[in-house]
Amino acid sequence: MSPSAPTLWPPLLKALLRNRSALIGGLITLIVVLGALLAPLIAPWDPLRFGGSNRLSGPSPEHWLGTDQYGRDLFSRVLYGARFSLSVAAVSVLAGLLVGGTLGLLAGYFRGWLDLTISRLADILIAYPAILLAIAFLAFLGGGFTNLVLAISVVFVGPFIRVARAAALMVREEPYVEAAQAMGASHTRIILRTILPNAAAPLIVEATLRFAYAVLAEAALSFLGLGVQPPFPALGSMVSEGRAFLSLSPWGSLVPGCAIVLMVLGFNLLGDGLRDALDPRLRRL
Repeated sequence: MSPSAPTLWPPLLKALLRNRSALIGGLITLIVVLGALLAPLIAPWDPLRFGGSNRLSGPSPEHWLGTDQYGRDLFSRVLYGARFSLSVAAVSVLAGLLVGGTLGLLAGYFRGWLDLTISRLADILIAYPAILLAIAFLAFLGGGFTNLVLAISVVFVGPFIRVARAAALMVREEPYVEAAQAMGASHTRIILRTILPNAAAPLIVEATLRFAYAVLAEAALSFLGLGVQPPFPALGSMVSEGRAFLSLSPWGSLVPGCAIVLMVLGFNLLGDGLRDALDPRLRRL
């Protein structure tokens, strides 16, 4: 049996609970996630239901955040739009983390020609502007949930490779890794039981920050008409549709725009708090 790596999670958890940014970001994120998950129970109206003559109205007891140009309830549509954005972001980040994290760990652990090949792949993916690369994928594949996830996750593979590789290179030289190798532990066991637990902290921080980028990317692509197609509610397409009616009623663009800002703010604050709590130079043990 190979020696186990020292655990740092208890003091890190204490540092995280003392971090104001992490707590505020976590609270915002929790509210957003709960609102999205419970959208079918919370939404007072069908997000696709046309409202007849009640169009472009402001907030009222009947429609808490107003209605759009078709009389559809903006609060209900924002809940379902956030649900879609979070779904795209979650799957995209998870896919990018699994592929990029695995390749980065292999590159950092084995080094040599494998490290060189994987590092050049990461350089190629990072060399192109992320949004342009995603637009190129969607222009070729078309819109929809699956293609959105594929386009955004491919963009995230490169950064995850970089983070995982750097963490693996640092952990690889620790004495407990050398002891595991001397005791004859297999490469798979060393990577999964020794390298990965100690490389998890930077990957968690990167995943949290990439979650915010994924929400922005989905909103930007939907705004350009490359995401899910109307009448399905997506925050980016709602902002785009409301632009033509800003002089009559700003709520159609303002409400989904504020929802995007709130989601990104929550994940960024949470990611910054995690980074500060997980950095031994910044946290107070």
